Amino acid sequence: MWTESVSMRNTGIDRRQLLQSCGAGFGAIALHEMLARSAVANAGSRSDGSKLSRYSQHFPARAKRVIFLFMHGGPSHVDTFDYKPLLEKHHGEPLPFDKPRIQFAKTGNLLRSPWSFRQYGESGAWVSDLFPNVGGCADDITFIKSIHGSNEAHGGAMLKMHTGSDTFVRPSLGSWVGYGLGTENEDLPSFIAINPPMGHGGVRNFGSAFLPPIHQATRIATSRNNGVTHAGIENLNHPQASADLQRLQLSLLRDLDGLRGDSSVDAEMSARIESFELAFRMQTEAPEIFNVANETETTRRLYGIDAEPTSDFGTQCLLARRLSEAGVRFVQVSHSYWDQHSKLKEDHSRLAAQVDKPIAGLLNDLKQRGLLEDTLVVWGGEFGRTPTAQGDDGRDHNPHAFTYWMAGGGVKAGFSYGESDDFGFYAAHNKVHVHDLHATILHLLGIDHERLTFRYGGRDFRLTDVEGRVVSGIFA
Repeated sequence: MWTESVSMRNTGIDRRQLLQSCGAGFGAIALHEMLARSAVANAGSRSDGSKLSRYSQHFPARAKRVIFLFMHGGPSHVDTFDYKPLLEKHHGEPLPFDKPRIQFAKTGNLLRSPWSFRQYGESGAWVSDLFPNVGGCADDITFIKSIHGSNEAHGGAMLKMHTGSDTFVRPSLGSWVGYGLGTENEDLPSFIAINPPMGHGGVRNFGSAFLPPIHQATRIATSRNNGVTHAGIENLNHPQASADLQRLQLSLLRDLDGLRGDSSVDAEMSARIESFELAFRMQTEAPEIFNVANETETTRRLYGIDAEPTSDFGTQCLLARRLSEAGVRFVQVSHSYWDQHSKLKEDHSRLAAQVDKPIAGLLNDLKQRGLLEDTLVVWGGEFGRTPTAQGDDGRDHNPHAFTYWMAGGGVKAGFSYGESDDFGFYAAHNKVHVHDLHATILHLLGIDHERLTFRYGGRDFRLTDVEGRVVSGIFA
């Protein structure tokens, strides 16, 4: 580090002036090198941003963190968790009421579920044979069977579920949580997305929009090699610079940035430097978290890591537990592609077999570690499916009624809330809009959705826009 010396005093140049004069020299070289490297390899790393927030909760929190298990494509609620015996009775008959005025022209008559349903646990929750392991956890789950949205297209529905808006660029749910609460561990991001879908809105589904960019998700991509799933953050480690050299670079950039004014350009530069600092700190902590090899054989079997077809998603669920345990506020694990316009029985069976055991393993692991009490696990997709048939063996999109479930984090155990109609086409009783779902998740984290705002473009924005009510009926 530079210090004021006799020679510097003799020349009349102090430390501040020296750094200013070097702004176009070695300081600029270091800065441009780091920015250029980030521009080339920005996948999986943050762009500019500001410090992670340290806001206090508006009221006592029931949950400290969230794990969102997102089923991309829209799993069928009437084939998974919303049992409709009248579908069996009236199979092949026309729907006895009008369909919504959206693009369901290709749907036909009622289609019974290819799977049997049975009751589980003391709660007697009805769960289909697609999810026997999750069914075994029914006494820890609240099923919400009256979710409804406003968009029948994947892209719009995805954005609505993730950002609260299907038309405008808005911050994602995980970004709002990070902005409101920050992270429990300053060496890790507040929001991590494992294998997020890159279509149907892409990065907007886990981006920060106008929030400080440090609150967007850090993306983790998994890969398979010789039957083993590997995961990590791309471009995290510097291929050439040692830790000491990186520390000196960051210190220099901080000094240079401190000499500049308060323009928006300087604010963006400061944010970029802060993201470099977070990445530097993560080099020490992140590799250990992603090393699942040190888990016990019992834990690996619990998640189905050493067997097919559960190995890949089991590894992702285990990573979600490890990241949450280490202090990441919001972890999203995505799975696809549940969009069965045809081959419903074949493909829903294949997809459920990949996730059923890992999800149950995650719930049981969190519970036995004492983490389920303050970790909110959320499961669902962007919409449900029609109870009417599309073709011979498919179902179309249905945003008018679908099922989400939650576990832990202050929600009731072994409980069902809301109902769809007798056939599962419309939410009918205790309806829960997507805005209500978001308001409820924030409330469980101790955040008032009406008070968590960010001023942009001359007005205050919030996740739930001007709507949303807290569904307190599911609280334990």
